[in-house]
Amino acid sequence: MGTPVQQYRGRFAPSPTGPLHFGSLVGALASYLDARQNQGQWLVRIEDIDPLREKPGAASLILYALEAHGLLWDEEVTYQSSHNAHYEQVVQQLLSQNSAYRCPCSRKDLQQGKGHHTAVCLSQQFALTAPHAIRFKVDQEQATLPDLIQDRYSQRLQSPENDFVIRRKEGFYAYQLAVVVDDHRQRISHVVRGIDLIESTPLQRQLFRSLDWQPPNYAHFPVVVDATGGKLSKQRLSPALDSTVVMANLTKAALALQLIQPEEMLADTPVELVNALVTRWQRQRYSGITKLAEPGFNAPSKADTGQG
Repeated sequence: MGTPVQQYRGRFAPSPTGPLHFGSLVGALASYLDARQNQGQWLVRIEDIDPLREKPGAASLILYALEAHGLLWDEEVTYQSSHNAHYEQVVQQLLSQNSAYRCPCSRKDLQQGKGHHTAVCLSQQFALTAPHAIRFKVDQEQATLPDLIQDRYSQRLQSPENDFVIRRKEGFYAYQLAVVVDDHRQRISHVVRGIDLIESTPLQRQLFRSLDWQPPNYAHFPVVVDATGGKLSKQRLSPALDSTVVMANLTKAALALQLIQPEEMLADTPVELVNALVTRWQRQRYSGITKLAEPGFNAPSKADTGQG
């Protein structure tokens, strides 16, 4: 079981690979509403551990957009790039307890071996100065996990096919490691995120278990898709939010989440609108649903900028 609801601590953790787009606004709003409805805290964490993909200034743009849209966080914003010492300590702990291993295999090696590692990797007989990643050793299991929105999720895990990287060959720490370390470090009790990340959950829960840490409660809501059925994402070049029309953006997000009716106007400012939506948030509304359609939308004529 997770942390009791009275100790609710949620978080939104964007990567600074570009400014927020509409899909990420819906994700931020969903996690914010769940936290506030449960009288919880809502934290923001910038997942800046992949400098090869990050865009200069993106973190500042993300924070500005969240604040402009009335999504106001508790506590100081944290940046994963400042936590490398914590990550390395956990990597060494996992190595020492034989829960992780060094892997010199290339992607080509693994593709040719259909997920199986080379003899050099399996024997661990190679110079530590040679380029290598560090992988978490997955326990074989049929993982069946509770989910606060999707009820239950089941996935078969086995090694070595599902062994995942926790430190890359370039020396960067991987997402799966960093998110677990930081969720534990920040005492996150609830993770509300898109269903596109649900396959990571069994892996992260195994990592929590190996470290003898309590995992958070997870809730995976549907992702927003465009008219072609594709998920809105930076990879698909979804356009950045226009922060001069925040009320239009929030109204569109509320429509996507099915929290308001078309033409319904609940408030004149972003903070007022977000607060009004808190009372309408219902996790069970999205049970069994994997996609939400991006609404066709005309911006409200009143208080578009949120200044009214």
